[in-house]
Amino acid sequence: MKANLPPVIRLHPNDDVAIARAQLMSGTHLDDGLAVIGLIPAGHKIALRDIDEGQPVRRYNQIIGFASKPIAKGQHVHLQNLAMGSFERDYAFGVDARVTEPVAVPATFDGIVRADGRIATRNYIGVLTSVNCSATAARAIADYFRRDTRPEALADYPNVDGVVALTHSAGCALDSEGEGMQVLRRTLAGYSRHPNFAGLLIVGLGCETNQINAMMASEGVKESDRLFAYTIQDVGGTTKAVEQGVARIKAMLPKANAVEREKVSASHITVGLQCGGSDGYSGITANPALGAAVDLLVRHGGTAILSETPEIYGAEHLLTRRAVSPAVGEKLLARIRWWEDYCARNQGDMNNNPSAGNKAGGLTTILEKSLGAVAKGGTTALLDVFEYAEPVTSHGFVYMDTPGYDPVSATGQVAGGANLICFTTGRGSAYGCAPSPSLKLATNTTLWRRQEEDMDINCGSIVDGDSTIQEMGERIFRLMLETASGRKTKSETHGYGQNEFVPWQIGAVM
Repeated sequence: MKANLPPVIRLHPNDDVAIARAQLMSGTHLDDGLAVIGLIPAGHKIALRDIDEGQPVRRYNQIIGFASKPIAKGQHVHLQNLAMGSFERDYAFGVDARVTEPVAVPATFDGIVRADGRIATRNYIGVLTSVNCSATAARAIADYFRRDTRPEALADYPNVDGVVALTHSAGCALDSEGEGMQVLRRTLAGYSRHPNFAGLLIVGLGCETNQINAMMASEGVKESDRLFAYTIQDVGGTTKAVEQGVARIKAMLPKANAVEREKVSASHITVGLQCGGSDGYSGITANPALGAAVDLLVRHGGTAILSETPEIYGAEHLLTRRAVSPAVGEKLLARIRWWEDYCARNQGDMNNNPSAGNKAGGLTTILEKSLGAVAKGGTTALLDVFEYAEPVTSHGFVYMDTPGYDPVSATGQVAGGANLICFTTGRGSAYGCAPSPSLKLATNTTLWRRQEEDMDINCGSIVDGDSTIQEMGERIFRLMLETASGRKTKSETHGYGQNEFVPWQIGAVM
């Protein structure tokens, strides 16, 4: 950290709190006559003025909660004295939507061009399941080709990134025409069409509610020389199902391996934006830096998907103001209302966030967390809003309705077409994704030093005074291009990805 940096970060002149760069001890005298009262942990908030009980408290020049008791200037502001409260938001559709000027010559990356013109960032063969009952067979098929235990299986196919089994716990005991089935089928169909798969198997049991033929027909998925589907019951049992799967993949491998990367436009990158294990630095470093990278990507013709509706709750007005039309703004608010109803039906509360780890890192309310989370989306216009796992058809900045739970959210984004994931974390989330690579962005240098083996880039240098948000955004954008070109992420080297496929389960299990 550079010397002589201010000990606290004030994000806006109207803010009532500042963020501690490092732990502040009681009695420490800061600028403007501010004396620390009690211990302020790193990344936590300190009051910049006296705040009466019931008064709103601002960070980012936005309300993050209300004082639940009087707060003295210099005190720690957190769970003990800050709480949620109701207030009106100005949705002001489109007032901040601005035209994005494209670059004259878009950046390029080394992509894989499929026969139908789709562009891939990775080259996997996948095994999907229609139901939990076929998960064991699917894993056995993929395990036959594991490079760590059977390196000979793929020794002749260096251009194949691997064979992955993406299994789940659903597919039966739910309404065949209900919302839950629609979401599951949409997710499976999205993965089956994903360009990062050179070939795919869909393996079922045979008697499940989610019949493979019905799923493929409803979603427009067809068998081909790269996609095969069958059930354990039809082929005569588990052993035969595994044997057939292994044989099918062996037949796919020569063609899957016969690819070469070539220069393609950055407009073919679709990145899913995620944050998990957030902390008080997330909205200061990694999230706005990722937002700066998103602005660059959009200027180069690419697409970015912001998601996690429960974690933009309370900050949705910042997105509606960027909507290109009132209709797009209303689509987002309709999803917010759906979530409010969904939580009420399940006796839940949209304000049950942040998590324990978030709170330990300095985040107090969902409002504060959400205001930091939306920074991942940069500043360009919001072009459209998609439901979970819907194909993303727009180029630019878009929104997809997903839960806040990272594996479920990213699964929806990949089903929608994301061929890259960028994931910010302040507490040290361990996550990877298949078939789309996942970059991990650390919000602070302490995390980077502690868990560098899982982190791809350290955005903590912003707080340390060693880089600006724009400089870090440029670095992230360049890392996106390198990763899309085949550079392995930290999570890929650890083998993350198969277990992180988690389709969203909605509705009653019967």
